[in-house]
Amino acid sequence: MTNSCLFADLRVHGRRLRFATEPEEYGEYGRGLILVTRTWGFRGRDVGKTVWAEICMGERRLGTTITRRSESPPCPSHDHRRRHMFTRTNLRLALATATAVSLTGGLLTLSVGAASAATPAKYADDFNGDGYRDYAVAGLGGEVAVTYGTATGPGTTTKTFTQSSAGIPGTAGDAGGYGDAFGEDIASADLNRDGYADLAVADFTEKVSGKAGSGAVTIVWGRKTGLTGTDATRLKVTARSDQGFGKEIETGDFNGDGKADLAIANAIDSVYVYRGGFAKSGTTGKVTKHTRDGILEPTGMVAGKVTKDKATDLYLLGQGYHNDKMTQDAWFLRGGSTIKPGKVTVVNGSTPDYSPTGVVADFDKDGYGDLAVSDTRYNNKAGSVVVWRGGSTGPTTKYRLTQSTAGVATAATTRDYFGSDLSAGDTNGDGYPDLAVGVYSEKVGSMEDAGGVHVLRGGKSGLTGKNSQWFTRATAGVPGDPREYESFGSLVRLRDIDRDGDKDLLVSNNSYDPSVLLPGTGSGITATGARELNVVAAFPQ
Repeated sequence: MTNSCLFADLRVHGRRLRFATEPEEYGEYGRGLILVTRTWGFRGRDVGKTVWAEICMGERRLGTTITRRSESPPCPSHDHRRRHMFTRTNLRLALATATAVSLTGGLLTLSVGAASAATPAKYADDFNGDGYRDYAVAGLGGEVAVTYGTATGPGTTTKTFTQSSAGIPGTAGDAGGYGDAFGEDIASADLNRDGYADLAVADFTEKVSGKAGSGAVTIVWGRKTGLTGTDATRLKVTARSDQGFGKEIETGDFNGDGKADLAIANAIDSVYVYRGGFAKSGTTGKVTKHTRDGILEPTGMVAGKVTKDKATDLYLLGQGYHNDKMTQDAWFLRGGSTIKPGKVTVVNGSTPDYSPTGVVADFDKDGYGDLAVSDTRYNNKAGSVVVWRGGSTGPTTKYRLTQSTAGVATAATTRDYFGSDLSAGDTNGDGYPDLAVGVYSEKVGSMEDAGGVHVLRGGKSGLTGKNSQWFTRATAGVPGDPREYESFGSLVRLRDIDRDGDKDLLVSNNSYDPSVLLPGTGSGITATGARELNVVAAFPQ
């Protein structure tokens, strides 16, 4: 058996999907590696039969035949920085955060003022300035799709663009054999303060100045007609092979000056913060680089208000290395006029989640933002969510939630993957943010990996299982029936989608099937009136 710690990296709608990674679940094929898995389907396929996922240094292919092979890199060693940047999976969603994030009633809000030609856009994702939030989602094969919002929610107008679109810099598929990663992460804000939100699109495999894997981030500018490639701007960075610039990106006001900034992690160990304002000419404010003193290979990034000052703070999620073991870590960077790197917390010190997702919200309303982060490999992959309470200097104490937590429906069993996706919002109007938690491999009746989603309540002591809710395809009122290997709950989003003032829950599976919209009410989420919606739950929080 080849000595390898490579992980499959298939992305659907902007999200890298986790394939099985245990040694007994993959085998050699020529000089390369392949995986056989029944955890993830594609377009409704029965993956209980034979589905092969090819691993070829970052390319993502799915099919019944192998079309290409490549050698796999060695397992991690003490010389961590020599590890190839394409040796792990990141389940990081395509999240785009607010221009200015504030704690209002405990929630991280996206509104930043009235939209006009002279002031920043009201919403960090209103790309055409019409006052309605839009829905940007990264897709397969290096494309980004944007569905424009209306007075009643997502409309029928969707625009898709790639590096082949007019005006978009770079060349599609020029990553030197690593596959086209254009759009693998996106973030939005009104970066040039013209009243229209802009979209930052990352491609961490992009060839720059002849150096494959250098990585690039492109800003697609908003305007009255929405996003187009016209005047699209690539941020300036020194080209370096295999740096993976743009592996993770987030927006926020990281220095508290009222302007939108952009944080960009490479695939190795560093975060670059580009301060506003941004111009179509390519100029930005000051750029600072922050490198972790020790091993931390980025696998996700979360922005939000943690401390009580006006600056947005940042967590870099990643793979650490402690006591000769790979660990799942979270590195806190405190926002301010000078960004201050803070403590590194260990989420899982023995069986790390190689593809974590996270969200910041003030679940206990003490004025400090808390970090909820997935730990799906906990307890034989039954899964969990770890919550780090916020404090004046960053994270303080933590607690863990599982399906064994009092009040949480269903039981914790092996390979449930509780925490497969997370989204925060106040669903019952009590002022405390709640947490939607996907459980994509939950067995429903006799259906393996049918999946579901919990809604856990926030309160004075934080998140608990008390009065929590549980939804699956078997819940009365939810469209459709439970399907084996559907993985309902792979993607979840809490947002007032129908614009009635209540947070709704949008749930997507692992395929291109329509999502399910569960309406919000003054007392919580309900399946009454649930309907299907052709927007995937991978848009900005």
